[in-house]
Amino acid sequence: MAGRLYIPPLNLEHLLPGLQQQTPLLTAANMAPRRFVSQIRQEDGVLCLSQAFWGLTPAWLNVLEHAPHCARAESLESRPMFREAFASCRSLIPVGGVYLWQVQPRFKQPYLVTRTDRGPLLLAGLWCRYHTTPTQFTDSTALVTVPTNSLMAPLSDRFPAIIEAADAEHWLDPDTPPEDARALLRPAALELLGAFPVSRRVNDPANQDAACAHPTGPMRRWK
Repeated sequence: MAGRLYIPPLNLEHLLPGLQQQTPLLTAANMAPRRFVSQIRQEDGVLCLSQAFWGLTPAWLNVLEHAPHCARAESLESRPMFREAFASCRSLIPVGGVYLWQVQPRFKQPYLVTRTDRGPLLLAGLWCRYHTTPTQFTDSTALVTVPTNSLMAPLSDRFPAIIEAADAEHWLDPDTPPEDARALLRPAALELLGAFPVSRRVNDPANQDAACAHPTGPMRRWK
């Protein structure tokens, strides 16, 4: 499960040439669900960066607290909550890393999972639009999760699916058949990710200082 994100300033134009930033990238040392995040989606064939509420909110959802912030890849086509968005409203959430917690005898130790080269990660997402008034609307999003690889398994059994930059347009294109989009949802390659322990300050989402993401030990990586 991905309950917290690390979003530093990212060079997205270098990663995705031609990306149009409709709004500035929302950064946070310790981003929690039920807040706004930046997402990339395709509009008229152009990749655009905009903002969305982190919690998928279809028009028929009556209780905002029930808006899921994650969607299991295995249930995208079987659950009405996700089926329509997966068919044609796919997105990417750009981040620097994802926080996971490992259970210890007396507490849970937080880890920050990043690329081993500390480059940006593009996390697979779904989005939908809900109207706050007849003429105003807000976009919402949820991360798509897949089983973790063997390196990350001690920290969690689920992790957001990572879409490589070369596959970004294929994932985002609403004309991409669901079966082709589904093929991109797989556990991360073992050599792609590493994880290092961080301060338990990250346990409180009110803490947004740089210390949340500062390593307190060496990075676990595939060797």
